[in-house]
Amino acid sequence: MNTIALAGNPNSGKSSVFNQLTGLRQKVANFPGVTVEKKVGTLQLPDGEKVTVVDLPGAYSLYPTSGDEQVVLNVLTNPSDESYPEAIVYIADVTHLEKHLLLLTQIKDLGLPCLLALNMSDIAEKEGIRADVKQLTDFLKIPVVPVSGRMGTNIDMLKQAISMLLKEQKASQPFYTPNAEEQSVIERIQSGLEVENPYRALLLAHHFNKLPFLKKEEKQAISNICEEENFQDIRLQIAETMRRYDLFTPALQRSIFKENEKTTFTDRLDNILTHRFLAPLIFFAIMFLVFQAIFAWAEYPMEWIETGFASLGEFFKNTLPAGWFTNLLTEGILAGLGGILVFVPQIAILFLLITILEEVGYMARAVFIFDKLMQQFGLNGRSVVALISGGACAIPAIMSTRTIGNWKERLITILVTPFISCSARIPVYTVLIGFVVPSETVLGIFNLQGLAFMGLYLLGIAAALVSAYIFKIILKSGEPSWLMMQLPPYRLPSWRNVWHTIYEKVSAFVIEAGKVIMVISIILWALATFGPPGAMEKAENEAIATAQKEALDETTTADLIAAERIEASYAGHLGKIIEPAIEPLGFDWKIGIALITSFAAREVFVATMATIYSIGSSDDEATIHDRLAEARNPKTGAKVYTAATSLSLLIFYVFAMQCMSTLAVVKRETGGWKWPMIQFTFMSGLAYLGSLLVYQLMS
Repeated sequence: MNTIALAGNPNSGKSSVFNQLTGLRQKVANFPGVTVEKKVGTLQLPDGEKVTVVDLPGAYSLYPTSGDEQVVLNVLTNPSDESYPEAIVYIADVTHLEKHLLLLTQIKDLGLPCLLALNMSDIAEKEGIRADVKQLTDFLKIPVVPVSGRMGTNIDMLKQAISMLLKEQKASQPFYTPNAEEQSVIERIQSGLEVENPYRALLLAHHFNKLPFLKKEEKQAISNICEEENFQDIRLQIAETMRRYDLFTPALQRSIFKENEKTTFTDRLDNILTHRFLAPLIFFAIMFLVFQAIFAWAEYPMEWIETGFASLGEFFKNTLPAGWFTNLLTEGILAGLGGILVFVPQIAILFLLITILEEVGYMARAVFIFDKLMQQFGLNGRSVVALISGGACAIPAIMSTRTIGNWKERLITILVTPFISCSARIPVYTVLIGFVVPSETVLGIFNLQGLAFMGLYLLGIAAALVSAYIFKIILKSGEPSWLMMQLPPYRLPSWRNVWHTIYEKVSAFVIEAGKVIMVISIILWALATFGPPGAMEKAENEAIATAQKEALDETTTADLIAAERIEASYAGHLGKIIEPAIEPLGFDWKIGIALITSFAAREVFVATMATIYSIGSSDDEATIHDRLAEARNPKTGAKVYTAATSLSLLIFYVFAMQCMSTLAVVKRETGGWKWPMIQFTFMSGLAYLGSLLVYQLMS
């Protein structure tokens, strides 16, 4: 099967075109050796042929200043790479075409068959911008197709052009002519390393130390050639870039026509949304509405799901014969599954709103708005993308830091991103906030629990910024800090992209997190159901004797037996081991079990408590919140989940590094265990101290 790659600048609409070409026939993986996400899809051409489409990360040139650009360089300079394409479909924003042609001309010089897709043609038409396709085709000597990834305009024409490109397999003609200084190095590398393409030889000279596919002896050979030829790397990169602009800028002036220079809708809106004083207020207002919506819109669907699973569990208990299998199904599997699916509405709403903000072009403005502020804390404007993405999941957020060129700013962003409350914390917050804040409305529109929810997010943001400032002081770096990006025009969202993103992210949560939750739920059921030989029977007999002595009713007796059996189980023994360390925080041994299991994934906490409190409970139709609300200390009779305990637990989860997957990604991104261990230690220490302070003050 042939492979083509989509290439282009960030914010060129490349992902929209990718979705139009592949639909749901795509999967996500990583590029070899790195954690940068690789989207791969299948495209069916008009003649029935199927083609693999690789969506390369956005890049501005083949002289990389970020991890994403480094990946593009690695792929396009290594013909033996599994992702190396037979042809390139270059996606460019026709409304800002001059800024997009640098990378295209570099790719052309690699000799790969290319075609240019002029994206956002619908926006260009509204703004009075017209491209002369024939002139562009004659100048670039490659096919040019105007398209709209958002509207799906001319996608069939693009598929036809791709089909023709693959059939002809016509190498692109060189665009740039190297100078004498470059030519000498090119010829020696071509002959010494048997490199066929001249521009690839030049890129090897510039980047041999950064290309992982080169062997040690190859790097040494190139190094010797560059040294002997006095190859001045940076000066020649700048000269080449300026020469390329000199070549294509006049051609663009002849090919792109603007009917008038009137102020565009984007310009008028940016006067407000990027205003020095109004912009931050508008941003926080938007984030406030997002968090309000997460609580308000998801309330009823969550209730339906909880009630449905409770009824389903009751149905199976009444229908199936009593025994370990029925208990496993109702108390282990269904409890775990309910703990997953009940939070799908909130996660779907979160991704719906964040994706819409990305689609309309607002998220790029957030980077611009907060760049100067972020730099005060040792971060970068692009750190905002990671921090906001951390509201969904810290793992892709940490991966996204590869767009930050400065090592120090990138490392600080990686270290503090897990403080941002991710979607996995939503289940914990949702259940516990109810014990601290009543479900009331103030001023007729604001839900108190929604306000508390946002408060927890703001607390995480504050912790991230303060920690970043401390790291800024501690870490030393002489690298300059700068931000280069293009703000896309405002546009209506492509609902195809929005729904596809929601489907992709929710599926990942249900399947990936779900697998972990289900396994842990079943293990927990086993640990809570079985114990050391004779211990469970002894605990049950003692509970029955106590119930008879105190003349307890049937329901209270069943709850006492369940509590005594869990305490005598393997799970109870595990919780008892760590109870002395967490008791000053207001936590008992049951919460201790949840803290241990939730290190696999934060959202496992709720499933763990659902499993523990469902085992042996007589009230099978109770929701998770109801079970926790009724939980009492068997010795004192006091409620376990008081306001003090619940707030202490909330503070712990705001600050704690409760996710082993995030630690694994940090290890991968930083190249060792040094920084993940530092991160885990300071976050855990802060969580413990914060939780201790809150509980002791409230008690």
